[in-house]
Amino acid sequence: MDGKLRKKILDRKKDGTLRELTQNQSEIDFFSNDYLGLAQEKLTDSSTQGGSSGSRLLSGNSNTAIECEGRLANFFDSESALLFNSGYDANLGFISAVAQRGDFILYDEYVHASIRDGIRLSNAQGYSFKHNDCNDLKRQLKGIKGTVYIIVESLYSMDGDMAPMRSVEALSKDFGAYLIVDEAHACGVYGADGRGIIHAREMQDEVFCRIITFGKAYGFHGAAILCSKELKEYLINFSRPFIYSTALPKGSYNSIIQRVENKSIRERQIKLHKNIAEFRKGQTNYTFLSEENAPIQVLEFDDKKSLMVLVDKLLKAGIYTKPIYPPTVPKGSYRARICIHSFNSDSEIALLKSCLT
Repeated sequence: MDGKLRKKILDRKKDGTLRELTQNQSEIDFFSNDYLGLAQEKLTDSSTQGGSSGSRLLSGNSNTAIECEGRLANFFDSESALLFNSGYDANLGFISAVAQRGDFILYDEYVHASIRDGIRLSNAQGYSFKHNDCNDLKRQLKGIKGTVYIIVESLYSMDGDMAPMRSVEALSKDFGAYLIVDEAHACGVYGADGRGIIHAREMQDEVFCRIITFGKAYGFHGAAILCSKELKEYLINFSRPFIYSTALPKGSYNSIIQRVENKSIRERQIKLHKNIAEFRKGQTNYTFLSEENAPIQVLEFDDKKSLMVLVDKLLKAGIYTKPIYPPTVPKGSYRARICIHSFNSDSEIALLKSCLT
């Protein structure tokens, strides 16, 4: 391996930020994105066997794929939907294809890496605005002439807080900008039967598009862009990850619908939010960055040592949680990320809370 690459690994080892593939040894799950427990549920459709044999523009398209997109569009109250193999592919494929030379992208500084990578691959100029700071967003909008795209996440994965969607949407309307919302961690968790934050606030007709994924609350894989028929046609023609990727296995489309239209979602939502409320009740010893009703509960620390003291305490209690530090979050920032689920028992919640006292 080239010396420059080796040095980067050694630097990570030196400052304690080296990423490694590990297996969880804990039986108590307070770390996965399986918010509704659907990943543990066996799929009933036997048609999950079989590959797709090519991209959807070649041999990989099928009636089940087309039907799946139609049902997703109908469920989420969107004019159309286009499936991608992952949320990463969807963000990358959308942004890199849509933003043109001379355009501008204003994005929240805490958006997912896939959004940043999409911006890098586009021909547009990208500028971040301070996290959830509409004054900073407005300041930057005032200084731009041309086509502008604003990108936010309705629920942020690293801090568990929500974008001020009404204010952001109002700014996008005032300045004629296109609003793009990543709902990866919101769909399934919020809204009627899990339709997400944008739908819950009846804003689906006010945004340019929504990106949803099936690998979080829905416990499966794949993603979809909810958009107009015109935009879908454009993406089919110009989104390179869509054009040049082998399509999802044919059986995946039925499985996606099974997850999204699962009749137990509302009951699981109620249990999830009951568990979140119980966890947050009486919490005064730590600084929380997250919303009180978010499945992602994030504790902030001033230094890595304090963070690791809590992580070790949780581990001794049989609770595994992933400490988060740079470069995943900004330099000088340290977090413990705890995920609450519908399936966590009362005794598990009580044990977790006891470790935080």
